[in-house]
This record gives sequence, structure tokens and C-alpha cells, in this order.
Amino acid sequence: MVVLVSRTGRHLQRYNKDRRLVVGCIPYRYKDGKDWAVDDEFEVLVISSQNGQGMLFPKGGWELDESAKEAASRETLEEAGVLGNVERELGRWRFKSKSQEIFHECYMFPLLVTEQLDLWPEKNVRKREWMTVSEARKVCKYWWMKEALDKLVERLMPPSLDDNEDVSLHSVS
Repeated sequence: MVVLVSRTGRHLQRYNKDRRLVVGCIPYRYKDGKDWAVDDEFEVLVISSQNGQGMLFPKGGWELDESAKEAASRETLEEAGVLGNVERELGRWRFKSKSQEIFHECYMFPLLVTEQLDLWPEKNVRKREWMTVSEARKVCKYWWMKEALDKLVERLMPPSLDDNEDVSLHSVS
């Protein structure tokens, strides 16, 4: 069962000293690509900020009663209206809050989307859009989210083959 109301309040909010802990996801899905180019292989889902000024990836507060992956999944459902498999952490970034005089520490995760909902808690305040990695890089408003996207691309792309590398298989007797 999917709850169609966002959590509110900060009484369960996690902090690390003076930094608010937040989590986020880069929702992605595979496309039918033929040439292994990043833009042909997969696309990512970006959402508008609540005030409509710029695009970003879903993120929000990590609360005391949930794991980092649970919080990331919840935030992605609330803000982007997608469900999926939260994968291994991409990294941790520190940044200054745009609205307060505090710093945030954000843990970002990839989320392989398995379901896109027609109704979700923040549907009336956010737009969502699937786009290529290069398009997302252009519209994403935060430097640290672009770095997380780069880490996702690095993780998902197949290893490049050196032209001089012997890729033939040898049987072992």
C-alpha cells in the first residue's frame, strides 16, 4: 500500500553535530540503446523544486525511525512518484542550506525505477521529467547532485576496452 501524504515536521530528524542529515536518489531506467553511449543507455528522472525554480533529484530529511535507504526511497516516492530498488550509496556530500545558516550532509543513492505512479504526495507542487544524462547535467541546479550523477554514470557504464587489449577468451585445460 502506498501512502499519498508526505511526512512533515522535524522532530525525528537526524543530525550529525550541527549538520542536518539528508538522503536522496537519482531515479533511473534503461532505454533501448545500441551504441553504449550514456544518453542512449539510460535516462534519469528529475523533478522541479517546490518553488518551480530549477530541476533537481529527489532528496529530503533522514529520520530516526528509518534506514538511509528507507528514507531515500520514501523521499523519492513523495517527491517524484516512483518506486524501485535503492542501490549501493553513491557517496556523501556536504553543502550549505539555501534557506538556513546550517550545513547539510547528504547521502545519495541510485534508484532503479520499477514503477511510476500517476498519483503521489507532491504531484501538485512538483513536475517530473525523464531526460538523458547530458540534459539532466544541464538543468540540475546543484553542483553536488551533478557529481552524484557523474558517479552513477561511471558505475553503470560498461568498462571501455583499450584498443590494444586482447579480449579473446582462452580455455584453461
